[in-house]
Amino acid sequence: MPYERTPPTTPLLTVSGDLLVIAPRTAAPVRPAPTNPYRRLLSTPGARAFTAGNLLARLPMGMFSVSAVIMIAGSRGSYALAGAVTATGLAATAVVAPWTARLVDRYGQARIAVPATAIAMLGSLALLLCVHYGAPAWTLFASYAATATTPNTGGMSRARWAHLHRGDPAALHTANSFEQAVDELCFMLGPALAALLCAALFPEAGTLVGAILLMTGVLIFAAQRATEPPVAPRTTRSASPLRAPGMPALLAVFLATGAVFGSMEVVTIAHAGGAILALQAAGSCVAGLLYGSLRPAGDIRRRLLGCLAGMTALMSLPLLATASADSLLALAGALLLAGAATAPTMVTGMTLVQRLTPEGRLNEGMTLAVTALLGGIAAGSAAGGWLVEYTAPVSGYAAPVCAAGLALAAAAAGVRRR
Repeated sequence: MPYERTPPTTPLLTVSGDLLVIAPRTAAPVRPAPTNPYRRLLSTPGARAFTAGNLLARLPMGMFSVSAVIMIAGSRGSYALAGAVTATGLAATAVVAPWTARLVDRYGQARIAVPATAIAMLGSLALLLCVHYGAPAWTLFASYAATATTPNTGGMSRARWAHLHRGDPAALHTANSFEQAVDELCFMLGPALAALLCAALFPEAGTLVGAILLMTGVLIFAAQRATEPPVAPRTTRSASPLRAPGMPALLAVFLATGAVFGSMEVVTIAHAGGAILALQAAGSCVAGLLYGSLRPAGDIRRRLLGCLAGMTALMSLPLLATASADSLLALAGALLLAGAATAPTMVTGMTLVQRLTPEGRLNEGMTLAVTALLGGIAAGSAAGGWLVEYTAPVSGYAAPVCAAGLALAAAAAGVRRR
């Protein structure tokens, strides 16, 4: 039987009358890859699901301390007691968090994060009940200390990105910038949401909603098993991240950077109220997203030095604004610009943590960095409060500048030893 051939790309046999025709098959259109680095990042299979769960779990991180202060101070009439309880929780977190992260690395995110979060949720609910029913003060300390088992959800999310984009420094840089922007967003929205809930509903509402969001978010995050990093075999366990070359100096940088945040927060609240702090977080969020869209070149240690030098310079702006003009508008602009330096510094620092941490200990390494950051926040808060109390209010803004200078000096010393 005669046949005629049509020029196909993908042939398909058809019958037309008494002719056998090989007709072309229409090929499926190929979608071009997204050009926006963040769209490309979130197009990774499974990324949107674990990001949504992690966002829910991370939002309460900005809610718990504010909710506890409002709840305890409103019930017991003592801000000193409220501050002591939250400080105890911070100290307990600094001790427990690295151990929780080590268990996550050893047994997997889902197996550890869910029960650890359940314990933390019970601690929050116990605190709520103790405050509501007037239990002795020591029960408040014990209850809030139990929340220290909360896993480092931001670190677990960064570990997933590091697993999904291993060998792709550009994608990992974008992922770390995205995570830092999420951190800033949560610390902008969390305190405002907590204060709104406590004022509009009842004093315990912020703690209750935060506990529910944390548990729900971790359950959604842990359910995404396809993107979970594999557990390294126990026979290949590496040394502690603390022994990695360059890690102690880098943790000192995070400690000093935390002092920048803690002192800036206390001094600004004392000088102009807490609402204006959102501008600093907004500047950091925008700068983090912009930084993630770039492709920085050069040695990452030198890049960290540049970021820290920029942070030291920009942290002097609030001091100059209050010393010269003493204008709220000038301070607002200075805080917005000062915040723009923190996200690039944190992104570069976390990227360096990921590179220095031995294989199989990534969650522990990043949690150590967060623990150092929290310790610095506590020290910076104390130093800023002392300066505000015993010196001129404006001079308190010297504390963030000095802390940023210490971070720069620690990084420079680490690079020289390297």
